[in-house]
Amino acid sequence: MTTRLERGVTYALLTLFAVLSLVPVVGILSTAFGSQGSLDTGFSLPRGGPHWGNFADAWSRGHFGTYLGNSVLVTTAVVAATTVLAVLAAYAFGVMRFPGSTVLFYLFVIGLTLPQEALVVPLYFDLRYAGLTDTYWALILPQTAQSLAFGVFWMRTYFRGSARAVIEAARIDGANSWTTLWRVLVPMGRPAISTMVVITFMWTWNEFLMALVMVSDEAHRTVPLGLAFFQGQHSSDAALLAAASVLIALPVVIVYVALQRRFIEGMLGGAVKE
Repeated sequence: MTTRLERGVTYALLTLFAVLSLVPVVGILSTAFGSQGSLDTGFSLPRGGPHWGNFADAWSRGHFGTYLGNSVLVTTAVVAATTVLAVLAAYAFGVMRFPGSTVLFYLFVIGLTLPQEALVVPLYFDLRYAGLTDTYWALILPQTAQSLAFGVFWMRTYFRGSARAVIEAARIDGANSWTTLWRVLVPMGRPAISTMVVITFMWTWNEFLMALVMVSDEAHRTVPLGLAFFQGQHSSDAALLAAASVLIALPVVIVYVALQRRFIEGMLGGAVKE
């Protein structure tokens, strides 16, 4: 049993980290509601009350409606493809036994160790040769491949930790591998899958380098790339930049809040060591 002192230290540390996490958020929000052209940043209160029009101005001036649609399309495609492919591959590596499974799995794991900066230039020439640059495929395919490395590693851990008794019971009842996966293990693994979805969503939504290299026309820009160009045009207006940053970060916050419980359950479940 934990003592009162241990609980007090735990709550103190949690409070400290919560404050450290919220300080930048409060600073950005305070700046976003300030008056345009003002030099006040950080924690100064907006003069004349909050300026809600900053968000509308940032939205219209930065063409974030188009960029947001592009990001939603790319992120949805990457998350959906990664989830399906990672579940299928991880089930094979975690439950099934076949020759070369260990070698193939570690080939996936190598993808976690390769820096993106070392791959983006040769990848650009490959996609340009295939005529895919300045298309959505140039953003979807590489990011799906990058996310698969983590997705397979994460879901394999879940499948390896699944109750063998449940799997054997399903097989005794006549369920084949496909039925065992989609009707038994996937419903049980919703927390792990939700964690993978949230992490993949955040990675894809915030991806900047891949969009910068693969896309040159404005029609296919995503929101991080659009924010970079918007910053170059309005570098002296902190309020407008902060408002644009809030608009871009809001979808990630919404997805995390919606899947928060599943995300935490998946993180705790994924901590099981093999």
